[in-house]
Amino acid sequence: MRSFEWVDATSVQQAAQLLAAGTADRPVVAKAGGIDVLDLLKEGILRPARLVNLKSIGGLSDIAAGNDGVVSLGALVTLSQIEESTEIRRRLPALADAAAHAATPQVRNAATIGGNLLQRPRCWYFRSALFHGSDADVNGAIARGENQYHAIFDNSRSSMVHASTPATALMAYRAEVELTNADGKTRTIAFKDLFLPPDPARDRDTTIGPGEMLTHVRIPASTAARRSAYHKQTERESYDWPICDVAVVLETDAGNVREASIVLGWVAPTPRHASASEAILRGTRITEALAREAAKAAVTGATPLSKNAYKVPVLEAVVRRTILAAAGAKPDAR
Repeated sequence: MRSFEWVDATSVQQAAQLLAAGTADRPVVAKAGGIDVLDLLKEGILRPARLVNLKSIGGLSDIAAGNDGVVSLGALVTLSQIEESTEIRRRLPALADAAAHAATPQVRNAATIGGNLLQRPRCWYFRSALFHGSDADVNGAIARGENQYHAIFDNSRSSMVHASTPATALMAYRAEVELTNADGKTRTIAFKDLFLPPDPARDRDTTIGPGEMLTHVRIPASTAARRSAYHKQTERESYDWPICDVAVVLETDAGNVREASIVLGWVAPTPRHASASEAILRGTRITEALAREAAKAAVTGATPLSKNAYKVPVLEAVVRRTILAAAGAKPDAR
């Protein structure tokens, strides 16, 4: 690890200006909780000339749940805050569950929602010192090598999977993110437009521009009765990286689904909407048979690699169970 300058930013605008001043020769990196940044520094993937500490900025560590139904998360809100918030648990239970199932309690106490969403891929090829160069054929290595935890969708160009569990729930709730630039101007984009497929030659996997900072995540109010559920499937009951995770949000009217949002995580380079499954549920009353049909549609078109075909039936089962959980129904044992 080479030496670098440390700056405690005092405002969002100052931090954004410092980030905008970074160059290819003297890169500037933002640090929130530092969970991923520290790993990337130790692994030599990040070699900043300056590290900008965001934790010294006030006003970004609050959860605001207004009477209008909108929930706003400052970028420095920790995963533990989300997990423990009674308002989040009441209004957005799938998000509370996703935060509670991310990493370990020690990590959740430090990790921020902004940093968690913007972490780099956890792929062992991407993290290997052998693949740090821009010419490294990471996806080719994945396809030829140990790919049992990699993508089963959209994997022709990149087989790495997105590493955030809260991202799955936030996309299902159709969240938005607020970005602030070096001039203090803000713009808001839909959560689904935030992520780009991972690229070893690019230092970010999002549409956030140079000198921009993610400052808030907002979840809009629902105009109908809303039920939701989240499930993370791992190999072990204790902390482990997911095989897949699923978030389901249902807006209902007199027991019928008016709108459905189903998002699949850890199975594609970015969180993936199961659009065909959502269409099957709209205008219906959910039954076991309907949940099975929607789950089957969710895995249609999967293109598993040589060692991860097992993910397809696992994902199908998790989608079915999460749909039924969101609808308040108990799945059968099959």
